[in-house]
Amino acid sequence: MDRTAGKNVSCCAIQCHSPGWRRCGILIVAMLCTACTLLFASEARAQCTARDVLQNQLRLKKAPSADRPQIPIKSAVDVPVWKTITIGTFANFFALSNAMDAVGCGIGNSAGEILARPTFTLRDTKTSVKLFAVSAAELGFKTDTASLADIYARAKQLGFGLAAAEVGPQLRLQYFDQPIGEFLIIGMEPIRTWKGAPVILNVANGGAGLILIGQDGSADAQISVVSRFVFVRTNEGAPAEEQEAVALVGR
Repeated sequence: MDRTAGKNVSCCAIQCHSPGWRRCGILIVAMLCTACTLLFASEARAQCTARDVLQNQLRLKKAPSADRPQIPIKSAVDVPVWKTITIGTFANFFALSNAMDAVGCGIGNSAGEILARPTFTLRDTKTSVKLFAVSAAELGFKTDTASLADIYARAKQLGFGLAAAEVGPQLRLQYFDQPIGEFLIIGMEPIRTWKGAPVILNVANGGAGLILIGQDGSADAQISVVSRFVFVRTNEGAPAEEQEAVALVGR
């Protein structure tokens, strides 16, 4: 039996050839199907749980990316691709939310709220997106903190672009081996909550499991310069209206 979540398996492939055993056979089939369903649901949910995260850390021995030296970069073209993900794989918010729940990935309150907003959109065709992870210090900031508007403006100057908001939950679903202690801020246009607060997404592993959270997306929000952002390159970014970094954070 293939125990890999997401693959087709034949848990229910049992046939009864004797009429006298038909009723018993049906019961056995039902019991096995139920057991298999619970088995694969359990394995899928384990992807984001704290125990599975710890097992991944011990197996892969990945160190938090914050431990890397903060060397300023001169241009986005000098930065290697950090990770390539696929977007456009869900028809609507409900399918995306169900996928997050199926693997046990947590969603913070503000993140969940903006994912349900009409301004959060999903691409209707599958597309590969190359992501680049850089800290504000690597962008050239030498102070302890910098405003979100300044970070976006500097990233744009170096050739980075803002990612589509969909990158946040998609990265969460495609990054199960995230090191403990890593928090990745998605460089994206803020989406406002129902009360009007601008929020951006953060793909995080605080040690208690993999989660997608929201954080202050206002223009003057102060961000530690050791914090890492996920951007795309300018020509691979979000739609043009989402790439005006300075203007968008002030909306």
